[in-house]
Amino acid sequence: MKTEVGPIIVVPHTHWDREWYLPFQRFRLRLVSLLDGVVDRMADDPRWRFTLDGQMAAVDDYLEIRPERREEVAALVREGRLAVGPWQILHDEFLCSGETIVRNLELGLRRAEELGAAMMVGYLPDQFGHCAQTPQILRLAGLEHACVWRGVPSLVREHAFAWEAPDGTVIRTQYLPEGGYGNAASMFEDGAFEDGASEGRAAAFAEAMSRWHPRGGPLLAMYGADHTAPAADLADRVAASGFGMRLDTLGGYLAMVGPSVEGLTRVRGELRSHARANILPGVISARVRLKQLMGQGERLVERYAEPLAALWYAGDARRFLDLAWRRLVEVSCHDSVTGCGADETAEQVAARAAEAGQLGRAVRDLALERWAGGVPLGGHLVFNPSPRARRGVVVVEVPYGGGDGLAPGDGLVSGEGRPVPVQVLETAPTVLDDAVHPASDLPLLLERVYGRFLYGQEVRDWSVSRADRTLTFHVTARADTPFDVGAVREALRGADGDWRLRILADPRRTVAALVSAPALGLTAVAPASATAEVDGPVVADASTLDNGLLRAEVREDGTLRLRTPSGVVIEGAGRVVDGGDLGDTYNYAPPARDRLIETPLAVRVRPVWAGPLVAALDIVRTYRWPASDTSPDEEDITVTMRAELRAGEPFLRLRVTFDNRCDDHRVRLHVPLPRRAASSFAEGQFAVVERGTAAEGGFGERPVPTYPASAFVAAGGLAVLLEHVTEYELTGDGSELALTLLRSVGYLSRDRNAYRDQPAGPQLPTPQAQCRGERTVGLALLPLDGVQHPGPEVLEAAEEYRHDLAATAGYGPVGAPVPPSREGLSVAGRGVVMTSLRPRDGGWIEVRIVAQTPEPATAVLRGPFTEAARADPRGRPAEPLGARDGTLTLALRPWEIATVRLRTA
Repeated sequence: MKTEVGPIIVVPHTHWDREWYLPFQRFRLRLVSLLDGVVDRMADDPRWRFTLDGQMAAVDDYLEIRPERREEVAALVREGRLAVGPWQILHDEFLCSGETIVRNLELGLRRAEELGAAMMVGYLPDQFGHCAQTPQILRLAGLEHACVWRGVPSLVREHAFAWEAPDGTVIRTQYLPEGGYGNAASMFEDGAFEDGASEGRAAAFAEAMSRWHPRGGPLLAMYGADHTAPAADLADRVAASGFGMRLDTLGGYLAMVGPSVEGLTRVRGELRSHARANILPGVISARVRLKQLMGQGERLVERYAEPLAALWYAGDARRFLDLAWRRLVEVSCHDSVTGCGADETAEQVAARAAEAGQLGRAVRDLALERWAGGVPLGGHLVFNPSPRARRGVVVVEVPYGGGDGLAPGDGLVSGEGRPVPVQVLETAPTVLDDAVHPASDLPLLLERVYGRFLYGQEVRDWSVSRADRTLTFHVTARADTPFDVGAVREALRGADGDWRLRILADPRRTVAALVSAPALGLTAVAPASATAEVDGPVVADASTLDNGLLRAEVREDGTLRLRTPSGVVIEGAGRVVDGGDLGDTYNYAPPARDRLIETPLAVRVRPVWAGPLVAALDIVRTYRWPASDTSPDEEDITVTMRAELRAGEPFLRLRVTFDNRCDDHRVRLHVPLPRRAASSFAEGQFAVVERGTAAEGGFGERPVPTYPASAFVAAGGLAVLLEHVTEYELTGDGSELALTLLRSVGYLSRDRNAYRDQPAGPQLPTPQAQCRGERTVGLALLPLDGVQHPGPEVLEAAEEYRHDLAATAGYGPVGAPVPPSREGLSVAGRGVVMTSLRPRDGGWIEVRIVAQTPEPATAVLRGPFTEAARADPRGRPAEPLGARDGTLTLALRPWEIATVRLRTA
């Protein structure tokens, strides 16, 4: 017996790429025209419904140009006829942090509710796959439905499925088969309702969709496409069409079917299958610089600016923080940080990402400024961004030898009076200028003094000797003595003959200091004559680094042999492989005859630092790479890989730098594994996801097993710690990891791509996507002792690698006592990770933690708080929690995301 389906619910919408093959402002011009028409028609015809792509950015961009129409738009939203939100922007779920996803949803919901109401549907129509924790994020924010297209695996055979997050949270998810968000885009084309075509098109649609509705029910007809407006007479056409067809919003349709997941196929974790649609995995490595800027901006805001503003700043910096988050959210757009837009678009994205980082740095400096005034001149204030006590290396500039009235000596001392181990990295010159000039030039030379700055430092004092015609300036990093350049001019009045101008700097050195700092707290160090020995010093020779936890030896071919005291050995780490890439910003595609180059022409090793805190070697390799796939020319390319070990760190830091002068190629760093692996584990977006060595195919795209990782990827006894989202592949039948350093391509999309049947966009030249110029990528290698799933030691190592201690120069009185360390907030628990700490109104702060472990976890929070309460990701308080004596203990499910509000004392 055939199951009855129907009616057909038509959802008019537009998929609005805020910026893509055109830059933002050029697309916005089209947006304003489109929405003018939609709002006019909705005002004239009460039958009209419209869904505005699930993102508030389109509304904000429109109302910025048409502020006089705000009330009209708000009225349509309140009536439920115009569906807006819940997102601020349609993000790429793998190229931003989990925290950025939460803030995106928080901002979008707030903006939509200010306008009248938010569409409470996790509408994700065009993202290039979906991250594992999306169901939990949506449910915690109060959403009961998701709606997706790309990435759905072949086991889904109905129009809906039960999508399960790693913690067990399940959400009903509407799948958009038969064309995705445009499955009914051609149903109402001009001429479609002539000569009976109306009934034929509707019947064909109903037949195609009924295959996905074995249980019956209403059919979802998504009438819209990229940057398109609905037909002006749509309401009339729908009314005349039959099949019970009517207009509604996406939220209206899902309200009809309800949130139940009973009987639905269950899919757990991330959605990255190529079975039913392209997921365009090459965006992970297109324009790598955008990923670097995004990662840097997120860390500065999430882990430095906000925690400092919450714990250590008495003023209100939230306007700056809100602006930083708005920029990060804008950059996270699925055609922005992905790098799959025009060159003009990429330039604007890079500028916004950089601005977010600048805002984060500004707030960090603002918060630290207050406390740096209590640290004596020549000393430094150090902030620990981690929620546990740490000992780490900071690089600071310090006076030595008694310059500018400070105590002589080469050491540092903490506020508790403990000597701090130091290592001199560089000694600055003391004579910055010493030359003879005619007296007539002296007025011009004094113009070099800007305020009190001269040669990048501040004038500490000066002297004029008429006897030997000498003008001397003493400069220092920061001076607290009065200075007036007018007094210098007066002292030189009437000078004649030749004068000697000397500019002398106080003796200063750049040193590495091994500083201990409390959890999310402040500590200070100042120059002293005392020195301290290092426990477990780093030692180095011409080709070896060793800190007792890890030994690294440079081999003849420039690769590294790593060995741990427990016997883990990695041979040949750091092999650089260059190959062709005739793909585009969406998909990698090798030439038919690819030429892989991995053997250097020459190798040399340069010692940099010899310990005892930091030891480093520069491994310089020269290669000859093809200038392009179509050119017989070759380029001599020098790749410099700095290998660095620090005292107490069980991982080797690597920084790879080269000048890219070639086109259409891919450069990867290969690291053999201690043992063969059948799967990899990649951190990202509140989870650690296990992936196999093959991806599911079935559509018109080659299912390459290249994947994104955020903080780290681990496999076969090795973890690679990362500074930003990085593309990786488990290669050689699971014997090594390959990490993409650069993918250099010349087209937004190619109509003919060997790894993709369909174009992904216009065939638009993108010469800047060749990424010419100097490229630098940092990462670290952490050998593991027989660990299958990455344990707490990997999470802790990634935390330390990604979040250095931050130091700022003190400017208090010379000789003032060094202030003692100040405790912040600590978060302890096996596998428990802090992802956010920010200020809230009314003396509250908010901390977000995640149990990044397959086992239940217990989080223990300690700090200056008197009350605690659960909250949702939007910051709305829920049930109170028992906090006693500044301590809160919280039981967490595996992979649970928990948001907690704390009232500070």
